[in-house]
Amino acid sequence: MWEVTFSRKVKKSIKSIPERIKYQLFTLIKEIESQGPVRGNWPNYSKLNKNKHHCHLNPKGKPTYVAVWETIDKEIRIVEVIYVGTHEKAPY
Repeated sequence: MWEVTFSRKVKKSIKSIPERIKYQLFTLIKEIESQGPVRGNWPNYSKLNKNKHHCHLNPKGKPTYVAVWETIDKEIRIVEVIYVGTHEKAPY
């Protein structure tokens, strides 16, 4: 089991995203918790570097919402979601 935490910025941004995107985000979080941070089954998933990952939360439509998460500790199994929002403002 992996522990998933949220950055302070993500906690604030979750309040303003559409409900359907929140549902997708929490589905992603459940998968990360049970299966780990590598989520190749999600649309446009990619590993950004050794510890950072991203995927689209809505595969079609404008704006496109993305999630970016980072593996903090592989032994203790901690992942932090560091960004949730539109594709244009994503930190990569």
